[in-house]
Amino acid sequence: MTEAPDAPDTILHRTAGNVSWITLNRPEAMNALTWDQRERVIALLSDASADPDVRAVVLTATGKGFCAGADLRAAGTPATPNTPAPPPPPAERVAGDVARMIRLGAQRLITAVLDCEKPVIAAVNGTAAGIGAHLALACDLVIAAEEARFIEVFVRRGLVPDGGGAYLLPRLIGPQKAKELIFFGDAVPAAEAERLGLVNKVVPAQELQAAAREWAERLAQGPTRALALAKQLVNASLDGDRAAALAAEATAQEINMGTADANEGVASFVERRTPKYTGR
Repeated sequence: MTEAPDAPDTILHRTAGNVSWITLNRPEAMNALTWDQRERVIALLSDASADPDVRAVVLTATGKGFCAGADLRAAGTPATPNTPAPPPPPAERVAGDVARMIRLGAQRLITAVLDCEKPVIAAVNGTAAGIGAHLALACDLVIAAEEARFIEVFVRRGLVPDGGGAYLLPRLIGPQKAKELIFFGDAVPAAEAERLGLVNKVVPAQELQAAAREWAERLAQGPTRALALAKQLVNASLDGDRAAALAAEATAQEINMGTADANEGVASFVERRTPKYTGR
């Protein structure tokens, strides 16, 4: 196990058993995301993609909340001296400023999860609101504690959902139910989220970390490149036509057949033994 401490530890990170654990750690603020936290999570997801020894990722949080959204009160100064501060807001808003902020901020965070080349599990310990809900729902698998809630909080502030909400929700639960959640902003308890298909599994709070660890370790023992390619195929499947999806599938299989894990999988089948995947 290796430890990678952060200062002032608003993001905790460790790697254990080929699993990268990323933990939001501002429990006093219900883990509302600051600018520097967002950039750190994006960097850690990029590192996970590039590191062959990382074969799965778990994204979770401390305290009673998973993530209460973006922390607009702390949007100014990064926590680490080596991280450049975001530019100060202009005295007068110029057309395009908000769209640019969303593209470079919330959308980059969600895209980092969707594009991570390793499977990402969200272990949702409490309330996930706004961009916090989208951060969880962008993950490949979602395990929630019984106390967890998901809230499309934007309408309560008179805002349009951002951070990919209007993209993710219809793909998970269909347009009609997505509109209901977005239009009313009601809290969705974990059990209801599981029924709708927003969550894969609900467990008692004391079992959340163990449940996430079990799935992550299973994924970390799997054929990592095949999982990455399968993730890309599934994520792209709803955005294109059948011909494009089938062409992408054939290309993915062509790429995957050159990996050591594919060769091991076929050989183990022929030899009637359990495969031993290395992530290569």
